[in-house]
Amino acid sequence: MIKDNQKYFNRLHIVIDAFVIAGSYILSWWLKFGSPFADKDAGKLSTQTYFSALYFIVPAYLLLYYIFKLYTPKRAQRTEREIINIFKANLVGILLFLAALFLIKELQDFSRSLLAIFCAVNTILTILVRALIRYILHFFRKKGYNLKHILLVGYSRAAEEYINRIAANPQWGYMVRGILDDKVPRGAVYKGVKVLGSIDNLLYILPENKLDEIAITLSLSDYDRLESLVDLCEKSGVHTKFIPDYNSLIPGQPYTEDLGGLPVINIRYVPLTNTMNAVAKRIVDIVGSFCGLIITAPLLVLVAILIKCTSRGPVLFCQERVGLHNKVFKMYKFRTMEVQKPSVEKTGWTTRNDPRVTKIGKILRRTSIDELPQLFNILIGNMSLVGPRPERPQFVEKFKEEIPRYMIKHQVRPGLTGWAQVNGYRGDTSIRKRIEYDIYYIENWSMGFDLKILFLTIFKGFVNENAY
Repeated sequence: MIKDNQKYFNRLHIVIDAFVIAGSYILSWWLKFGSPFADKDAGKLSTQTYFSALYFIVPAYLLLYYIFKLYTPKRAQRTEREIINIFKANLVGILLFLAALFLIKELQDFSRSLLAIFCAVNTILTILVRALIRYILHFFRKKGYNLKHILLVGYSRAAEEYINRIAANPQWGYMVRGILDDKVPRGAVYKGVKVLGSIDNLLYILPENKLDEIAITLSLSDYDRLESLVDLCEKSGVHTKFIPDYNSLIPGQPYTEDLGGLPVINIRYVPLTNTMNAVAKRIVDIVGSFCGLIITAPLLVLVAILIKCTSRGPVLFCQERVGLHNKVFKMYKFRTMEVQKPSVEKTGWTTRNDPRVTKIGKILRRTSIDELPQLFNILIGNMSLVGPRPERPQFVEKFKEEIPRYMIKHQVRPGLTGWAQVNGYRGDTSIRKRIEYDIYYIENWSMGFDLKILFLTIFKGFVNENAY
């Protein structure tokens, strides 16, 4: 059975990793001290001392690989996620080793360049070896070996999505043997997978012990049978998983949390609801906006003078926008239009060649310099450096009725720039596409993602054909 294969494969994987770790360390030592172009002086420590470190490095790294989920079955782990976890494990490993050397007062004598070489070599070799393992597994699975045979119980949207994923990823090695359902007639086919009969046939199929897994994919209307089906499957000893049919109800990335032993499904994963993430982002906003104001101070003064000299009215334009938790705040911009009555200003968007825009205003809008006063909004906490762009209250009321999931953007602080903006969705562009990008940002936030957006803003965000 596949479960036995997985057990033996995991053990073999640990042995392979141990050899890769030890081999990487030995190769790194040779590159540092033994190769023709290497440093022949090993310093105060003997060769034996350097190699005795392997007694600690190998088990410690194997433990780190386990902690960073590098022994999760290949079917359940994406390649990019595995590579990221390898980088993390090796970085943490080196930091822990340096800390250990410091504690035993060997940090000055032990070659730190050797550790740097080891970190790089071990990371690269581990990635390459695991890529080779994936290739070998894929090869054998294409030949019909090491396949996991699965039966779906219940025909639903969840069942169709499950089959779609498996069809798109043959390297996973899943083989759906069929579907059992009471409402869809026997013989019906979805992408090569047949309905074999009613759910009651499970009583006769389970004793044959030819399945590796049962996936319960009941439709929402059949959830009253869930408990009895789980009991039946678990009595047979077959591994059972439940794939909820809630995609149409919960369109985001739901996640579970433990509430005193009660599993609770959160409809949407928002990383910035984590206190540490929110504090880290706020610190970056404060430092970034403060430094931004200092750097751009001469430009701010120059623009203020130009606005005052070329048109009547205030230098700054203050407008109500909707921010975090639907709270209305005053957003600052350089005034780029002739002064208007509030009733006229609220009538609509700025359009291309809008006659209300001043000559200097056209330049400010085209280069996004008019947005710089929002650094004050960021400093006081109304906005962030990166986030969905805030909208006026009247448009929020309109869009929340017309566009699904529009209000999700208000779960985080609005930003001076954002993922939608660097992808060209600003000004008079599709609100639906803009919200798609905003939600992607909200659900996939990381400090690295923010830095990426800030970097792209320099090249794609400030000057944009839709900025007018």
